[in-house]
Amino acid sequence: MFDSAELGHSVTQARYDAALPKLRSRLLQAHFQLRTQKFPVIVIVSGADGAGKGDLVHRLNEWLDPRGVSTHAFWATSDEERERPSYWRFWRALPPRGRIGILFGSWYSEPIIRRVFHEMKSGRFDRSLDRIVAFENMLAADGAVIVKLWLHLPKAAQKARLKKLERDGRIAPDDWKHFKLYDRFTKVSARALRHTGSPAAPWHVIEATDRRYRELAAGRILLDTLTARLKSAARPAAPAAAAPAAPRRAAARPAKDSVLAKVDLTRKLTPAEYARALERAQTRLAKLAWAAHEKGRSMVLVFEGWDAAGKGSAIRRVTQAMDPRLYQVVGIAAPTDEERAQHYLWRFWRHLPRAGQNTLFDRSWYGRVLVERVEGFARPDQWGRAYGEIVDFEEQLADHGIIVGKFWLHISPQEQLRRFKERQTVDYKQYKITEEDWRNRAKWPDYLNAVEDMVAKCSTEFAPWTLVAGNDKRFARVQILETIVQRLEDSL
Repeated sequence: MFDSAELGHSVTQARYDAALPKLRSRLLQAHFQLRTQKFPVIVIVSGADGAGKGDLVHRLNEWLDPRGVSTHAFWATSDEERERPSYWRFWRALPPRGRIGILFGSWYSEPIIRRVFHEMKSGRFDRSLDRIVAFENMLAADGAVIVKLWLHLPKAAQKARLKKLERDGRIAPDDWKHFKLYDRFTKVSARALRHTGSPAAPWHVIEATDRRYRELAAGRILLDTLTARLKSAARPAAPAAAAPAAPRRAAARPAKDSVLAKVDLTRKLTPAEYARALERAQTRLAKLAWAAHEKGRSMVLVFEGWDAAGKGSAIRRVTQAMDPRLYQVVGIAAPTDEERAQHYLWRFWRHLPRAGQNTLFDRSWYGRVLVERVEGFARPDQWGRAYGEIVDFEEQLADHGIIVGKFWLHISPQEQLRRFKERQTVDYKQYKITEEDWRNRAKWPDYLNAVEDMVAKCSTEFAPWTLVAGNDKRFARVQILETIVQRLEDSL
């Protein structure tokens, strides 16, 4: 695969000096245009040790507008990073729309190195590459431009380069260790590039023996990719042949086809039964939360449900049982400007707990397939692909050892109406009822269909949905607590 990068390409100083001013000018122009666009640019700089990756990163930063570019170098993982799923560190480094992010080292480094040193078997290596492809395709589908640069050195050239770096005091601790495995690194890297090159995120292999050739080649690849995307973004959409008909209100699914219809909303607890069950479950949860902390096990709990279904009061009964040092509650509302500039999952990745800690989400990433779907905030292609993206996200949490609990608090339309009216008449509850709640209620069939799809497509063995019978708040709270206790006991 690397034969085309061992042809002895080089550029004279005169040719380099003649080509550079025009290249820099055009790169800056494209970079300035990017500021007004709704897509980010991700530049991955990877390749052989001693191939000049760091020098190229410096050069790109020199050529681009520093106000619109960020650089992240990934090397050894910190304690904070090790306590979260491996992609957490990469999500934090993703550039917002309208900016360029340069990643020196990336999600490729660990799988390749571990495979070279036989710390990862072939099948697991391929699964790691599959996850990379899915991750990059997800970013590209959201609009990201991904430029992947692989700097290659022939073996003799790498040896000479490492000797020079050693004389200059710039050699990295593992460079010579890796050089002894040059042939294996080349083989494993070639496999990784073949597996992960795609139309959405192709690899560009650059012969890196000559510095001037390497820099001009990388700059031109970035310029060509960015220019093509800017032209595509500026191209007007083809006019529609005719205005589409107004969508009709969806009909609720027949009861026999509905998982929600199977939730027994008649279940309830007397005040005495509730008091006993609540104390028992909260006491057990308090002990288990500390046991999980000692073992470094985390929980991510998701609370979704109909308006007025009792999410807030259920969350309070859970947190009452836990030491405040062990949890955080994240309330999700409309995204901020900062959050809208990123992929919709970005704001959830940033709240993932450290080892032994717990995060409770009052509404969550399921907004993409619920409110954003029903209200038209997301296009059908966006919310349609979100099911797979969400399942992959939750699988990464579970693979890391995080316990994922998801609760849909279900109530009947009649019970919701009763609670709405109660909120209107009780002074200290009036803030809870808004015009938006009434608008959402009018779209009950649309939301019902969205919930059915969500449960069918996103309830998995590692992150199952629990459908909570919520007409009786006492029963709902106990059901949630007992489910959490059971998940913790099974996991510990």
